[in-house]
Amino acid sequence: MPTIAFIVAAYNEEHVLAEKLKNSLELEYPADKIRIVVVTDGSTDGTAQIVSGFPSIIHLHQPERMGKVAAVNRAVAASGEVDVLVFSDANTILNKEALIRLVKHYNNPATGAVSGEKRVIDLRGSGVRGESFYWRYESVLKKLDAEFYTLVGAAGEIFSVRKSLYEPVPEQVILDDFYISLKVCEKGFQVKYEPGAFTFELPSVTIHDEAERKARISAGAFQAMIYFAHLMNPFRNAKLSFQYLSRRVFRWVICPLALPVILLLNLCFFISKTDPIPLFSIMLSIQVVFYFLALLGWGLGGTAAGKNKVIHIPYYFLFMNKSVWYGFFRFINGRQSAIWEKVKRPAGGT
Repeated sequence: MPTIAFIVAAYNEEHVLAEKLKNSLELEYPADKIRIVVVTDGSTDGTAQIVSGFPSIIHLHQPERMGKVAAVNRAVAASGEVDVLVFSDANTILNKEALIRLVKHYNNPATGAVSGEKRVIDLRGSGVRGESFYWRYESVLKKLDAEFYTLVGAAGEIFSVRKSLYEPVPEQVILDDFYISLKVCEKGFQVKYEPGAFTFELPSVTIHDEAERKARISAGAFQAMIYFAHLMNPFRNAKLSFQYLSRRVFRWVICPLALPVILLLNLCFFISKTDPIPLFSIMLSIQVVFYFLALLGWGLGGTAAGKNKVIHIPYYFLFMNKSVWYGFFRFINGRQSAIWEKVKRPAGGT
């Protein structure tokens, strides 16, 4: 079994970190083959003191907050001679077999990285609804991606990479996990998907918190399109280009643009009465019902919409596409910092 550095970057996570560290120490893996490295740079609460209570964990701390990317780069540099780097967020809990499930893929020399599965659970009904359904849908897409060729974006909550393929991430990068995984693909290796290695995470508390998170991700996505523009060239790697264009670029750009265009075109056909069969009338009716349900979900404040999937799925779908536009304008205006602000999660552990 390969040697592992299990890396957690934690900023002001005193409410969840003790549970996270206990969970990390309980993961099934040979003790002589794993190092746990926790970075608490810039934390102003009791986060650093909590890590000090776990002497077997390598603890890095400095008073300056330089952002997650800088913290992760420092942790990798301090990880020593290991074969595989595993990254995990402070607010997530892993199943005990997660590491064993991840590393089995490295028996294949073509595998450069392995991503686990993110599961959002809402046990108390106190978070944003639709997020859990979205991640179940996203997991299905990731499975199909990996079966076709490779993932083109890993879940930062549980993600691993061969240390020999890791490059220090530029500090201005917004989406470090996406950058690392695309760098692996760029080198000709594949990113595999392992649903048997999964994390539990609570949803955002409010729709505003979730909007901020989605806007940051969107801004980072547009930034990544510049970093990895060459991956759109199908003559370099046809499968990778197809996946990157269809799964990422078109999804970020075409889908949010297409929604209003399709509605307006449908209205034009309907008003002009050029429809020989009631196809456009039926399509327009479906769209009107869909947007009405989304508006109803918005009127209920997002969280309350979760009591009925017929309401919260249309609402969350439109909410996500609106967030893409918001993130795009943040990116072109240079208003999205690489230093992320924490999103509130429901009180209590996962």
